Amino acid sequence: MREPRAVRTVLTASLKRRAWAEAVYCLLSFVPALVGFVLIAVVAVALGSVLTLTVLGAVPGILFLVAGLALARGLGTLQRWLAQRLIGERVEEPPRPEARRGLVAGVEARLRDTGAWRAVAYVLAKLPLATLGLYAVLWWVIGALNVIAPLRWMAGERNPRLLSPFPGGGQPPLHSLGATFAATALGCAVLLIAPWLTRGAVAGDRRLVRALLGPGALAKRVRDLEETRALAVDDAAERLRRLERDLHDGAQVRLAALAMSLDMVREQLDDRDRPELRHLVETARDNATETLTELRDLSRGLHPPALDGGLADALTTLAARAALPVEVSVDAPNRPTPAIESLAYYCAAELLANVIKHSGARGCGIELSTGDGTLRLRVRDDGRGGAHIAEGGGLAGLVQRARTVDGELTLHSPDGGPTTVKVRLPLHA
Repeated sequence: MREPRAVRTVLTASLKRRAWAEAVYCLLSFVPALVGFVLIAVVAVALGSVLTLTVLGAVPGILFLVAGLALARGLGTLQRWLAQRLIGERVEEPPRPEARRGLVAGVEARLRDTGAWRAVAYVLAKLPLATLGLYAVLWWVIGALNVIAPLRWMAGERNPRLLSPFPGGGQPPLHSLGATFAATALGCAVLLIAPWLTRGAVAGDRRLVRALLGPGALAKRVRDLEETRALAVDDAAERLRRLERDLHDGAQVRLAALAMSLDMVREQLDDRDRPELRHLVETARDNATETLTELRDLSRGLHPPALDGGLADALTTLAARAALPVEVSVDAPNRPTPAIESLAYYCAAELLANVIKHSGARGCGIELSTGDGTLRLRVRDDGRGGAHIAEGGGLAGLVQRARTVDGELTLHSPDGGPTTVKVRLPLHA
């Protein structure tokens, strides 16, 4: 069974859609490979590197390098698209460098872009492979021309030549119709081999695309860890929210009913008949009330109900309950995930509590904004200043909580004030 199947696979390979798609891929990818090699490897990288070694050419050389890296990234995008559309090879785009303010910082970020440099390496390795792929496509063309040799003879082409796919194979003329049918047989043999040549070239290019045009091993590991962490953080937030609902709808309701029942029992008792029993009931009722209060505080710590309406409403509610005037400014068109909302709310609540307790401020401002995949929280007061991040303190705890989601907290608090605390968090953990 295996031998007939293998023979059938060989005989029908040139008729399969995969073989044609691979041939088209080899043909289309040659032009960007050649252009990219000339513009990127020769002009941008080589010339740019030489210019950077000179005094007068340092700046133009750097510009050549930056332009070459940008072009390499664009060429990598094109090659990934061709690979996905024609040969079904799906590769994610490598992470782009973080945008930095300033010309020098931006240029430095571009030069440190490992994804772009790996695209340059792909350009260097791609040209020989693309040349091999173009040679494989030539087998298709030569095989097809030999197959139709009898038609060429009948169409009036005298002494058509037998085309050889091998370099230096010669092109002997065909002097008879019988010879053209022999050329047809040879053309069929060439067409049987051509799909496997293109498949070999495409297989090598697949490896290059995966190795150089996708995220590196470290980037993939970082991405996997980020996704795992995001799932864990969101799952923990959902569990806390569910626990808060269970406490609110279950234990708190029962404790409230118990306190009311004990209150009703107390009213039915007479101090003259059973004073000790009335005292026990009052003690039990007070304990139930205190437990209910503690449970409510605990449930608010798990998930503040104010967050159900969004972070903007929660901050407004928090400011309204503060012991000093608080101005809230919100520009957040993109809503973060519940876990990030909870973290931002706790940061704002802790910072506002610090302002009230320690700063001596007469007013405070809270600014919230989202954009570029980032949540920015800014708390500013007009107090005495002099705040610092002490080990084991509340601010240090906020710094650690922000770092768990790749966020950061910065503090600026000179003596005499004002104090400004900025918190930056991703919209998604």
